[in-house]
Amino acid sequence: MQHIAVATGADLHIRSLLDRQQYHDPLGEAEAAGISPACWPLFGQVWPSAQKLADLMQGYDIGGRRVLEIGCGLALASMVVHRRDGDITASDCHPLTDLFLQANLQLNALSALKYQTGNWGRANLALGEFELIIGSDVLYERGQPEVLAAFIALHAAPMAEVLIIDPNRGNRSAFHRQMAALGFVLSETVITTPLSDGSAYRGRLLRYLRAP
Repeated sequence: MQHIAVATGADLHIRSLLDRQQYHDPLGEAEAAGISPACWPLFGQVWPSAQKLADLMQGYDIGGRRVLEIGCGLALASMVVHRRDGDITASDCHPLTDLFLQANLQLNALSALKYQTGNWGRANLALGEFELIIGSDVLYERGQPEVLAAFIALHAAPMAEVLIIDPNRGNRSAFHRQMAALGFVLSETVITTPLSDGSAYRGRLLRYLRAP
């Protein structure tokens, strides 16, 4: 179990995988979802960009908007929004994400949090539309900009805001082009403030807006 500090908020107690060498897919569920053995343990790690997104959500104005976290992994940001009484749905394509989410909700004495499968290359009509979509470090593979932008457009309300914390991945420019083609206007903020433990961090907050 890890203790994750959140800016101006209480620490989160997080059950995570021990390292990036673990793999267990006896029923082939991860393979069916398009997750390779090398990528299998990524959902269960605490990533620096996820910590930055959780920090951002601690004080961000969410109002009464429906919020969706894409590629949530251990769902740090979703839990921060949830304990602020925000209307949040966490989503991921990994078959064990929901299991870890339920365990971490219990560790933090939090009530049930909405979860839906969010496989960017496949439809999930149960998700619906959201006024605010958030994510962290979601552009780590070359093919992701196109499918992720299409997924966001499918589940974004006519007036929507999208917030992505990106650790300066090389696929960022391709994602910008895809989002622009779908009517989203970009603004970027460089992030250089260290993590809560003092570790260096370099990245950007990508903010996209779409209006009817």
